[in-house]
Parts: sequence; C-alpha cells; structure tokens
Amino acid sequence: MPKLRGRAAIVGVGETAVGRVPDLGATQMYVQACGRAMDDAGLTGRDVDAVITANSWSEPHYYHAEWIAEYLGILPQHCLTLGTGGGTIIAALSHAVSAIETGLCQTVLLAAADNWLSAFTREKMVEMMAANAGHHQFEIPYGSFVPALYALFAQAHVNRYGTTSEQFAKVAVTARKHAALHPGAQMRAPITTADVIESKKVADPLHLLDCALISDGGAAIVITSAARARDCRAKPVYLLGLGEAHQHEHVIQAVSLTETAAAESGARAFAMADLTVNDIDLAMLYDPFTPAVVMFLEDLGFCQRGEGGSFVEAGETELNGRLPVNTNGGLLSYAHPGNPGSLLLTVEAVHQLRGECADRQVEDASVALVHGEGGIMSSHATAILGNEQ
Repeated sequence: MPKLRGRAAIVGVGETAVGRVPDLGATQMYVQACGRAMDDAGLTGRDVDAVITANSWSEPHYYHAEWIAEYLGILPQHCLTLGTGGGTIIAALSHAVSAIETGLCQTVLLAAADNWLSAFTREKMVEMMAANAGHHQFEIPYGSFVPALYALFAQAHVNRYGTTSEQFAKVAVTARKHAALHPGAQMRAPITTADVIESKKVADPLHLLDCALISDGGAAIVITSAARARDCRAKPVYLLGLGEAHQHEHVIQAVSLTETAAAESGARAFAMADLTVNDIDLAMLYDPFTPAVVMFLEDLGFCQRGEGGSFVEAGETELNGRLPVNTNGGLLSYAHPGNPGSLLLTVEAVHQLRGECADRQVEDASVALVHGEGGIMSSHATAILGNEQ
C-alpha cells in the first residue's frame, strides 16, 4: 500500500452560505467558494495549475472543470470533472494527490457547488431523484426513488440486527444538536427523537426527519505538496490515507444490504495512513439518511456489526462522546446541496483540525476521518486527515 504521510496537504478551504441562497447561481457559488479557498491559502489563480470539479445539476456544463477554470481566469495544466455521486469529492482527493505526485501539477483547486433548493421546485427535485435512482429496466418501472432504495438497507438492518427507529432518529437529533452550534447551519432548531418518529413517513422505516436536507451551497479546497504547504498562509492539514471501493451501481446488484463497501475503502485508508480506528478523534460521515451513519460506523470499524444503533443511542457520536460525528450537523442539518455535501464535511474536518470551531470544537483533535458515499450505498471513498505529517 503506497504511503501518503508527509506528501500532500490541504492549505486552503472556503465555502458559500448554505440553505437557501437565491442570489447566487451554481457557477457563482463555485467562484465564490474557490476565491475564499485561495484567499485562505494566501494564493491567487496564478498559483493554481489544476482544477477538479463535480458537475452541477442546475447549471451543468460538458467541460465543467474547464468552465470553472475559465471563469476564474486560471490556465490549468490539469483539468478533471468527476461524477461518483456524493462520494465524488473524497474520491477526487486521490486524483489530486496523484496529479501532484506524478508532476502533472503542483497545486490543485477542488470544488463543488449547486443550488438545489432555489433552482428547483419540490416536484422537480422528486422527479430528478426518481429519474436518477434505480435501474431503468428493473427498478424505476416498479416505483423506485431515492428514499425507498435507502429504506431497503435500513429495513434489512432492522430485520437482521433489531435496530430501532429510535436509534435511527438519534442520528438526526445529534446532527441537529451539533448544527445548533454552527452559526451558518441551515437548520438549527432543536429536535427530539419523538419529533423524528412523528414526522411524515417517507419510506418505511424512514421518516421525513431521517432524510437529508435540500440545500444551496458550495465549497472548495486547495491541495498542494507538503513542501509547498509550508509557504501558504493557513495551517496545513495533511492527507494521511485515502481509499475507494465500489461494489455495485444498482441496488439489485448489491452484495449485501447490511454491509457496504465502506468497509473496504476504510480499510485501505487506514492501511495507507498506518493508523487504526483508535487514532481517530472525529468522523465526518456522509449522512443522506440516518441509517447510513449507523451502517458506516459498523463498516468503518468504530463498533461491531449490529451495534451501530446502540453506539449512537448511547451518545458516543456527540461532541463529548467517544467519536464525535458530523460536528457541523452534516447533510441532515447543516446542508445537502448534492455533490458538494462531502466537500462541506471535509471543510468542517479541516476547521476542526485547525482548532477553529469554537463551541463545537473537539478537544485536542489531531486526526479526522471523512467518508463519502455516492449512488445508493454504491461508491465509497474514505479520507484520513491529520494536523501533523
């Protein structure tokens, strides 16, 4: 397994406002987030020679990374647009590091933005999610849509391990508790387990508050070699380990409904970093629906199989717990603008490792794990970040 330690670092982060941001289109959010990330690093467009993006749903472009580079006035040596759903940006970290290591470029600007909330009506979002979820021959004709497909995994976990709706609900309650400490979070009003369970049933066993938000928002990060990172303005956060795994595209081909490829992507990231779960101070886990967090805690090794629900129920994922999870509120309460979701999680991890999170700061945080997932539990990517080489 190749080693990353001491090779590359995130030297700048930036994000837009999240929630409803009607005054900015997706491209404008890209530009704003990128500008803030470069400013955070103390760099300009002349210092950036590679751009990696995830395409926007509301303003798609065939050559999207080139579009954003052109808008920013950057003349890149390397340009790439990726699409692996919610895990895109975590997977993109591997491409960024590889490009730096092989000499294709020196400094990578990685960004994602979209305005799901202000660009689309509720009906249009449901239509698009239905059209983009499921096999067109064997799933979509039978009524599959995103929540229903995730509900298959949730129900399987309930049937196999006895996980309860209250345990799933605690994931949402904890996310909201953390979001309340973040002044920029989309949803900050406290909720209870009862609130979640009494909210509208969407797809058994999922309720409305078990589901991620629909949001506008964008973020960007700047990555460069560890050697160059010392000359940047912000405190570097080093990339220690990366891993990917892809087990299926469509749920009908899933190997298991109670275990995901996060187990493989996580194992690869830990091996690359020469670390174990005991070294992780906080985790930012892609949370499109509450059961995903329960399953990822198990898949990544933070608890035993079948114990994810009780782990959350015991408060272990809260700020004072054994493993603080999604300290900004995650997709469930901070924001979920689509592909940018996992990048927003990454930005929060960087702020935590820099010690910049005020009331939600994890004490003595030095190593963070970020996990992204795309499709319907399909494509998984894990990154381990540290504030020391």
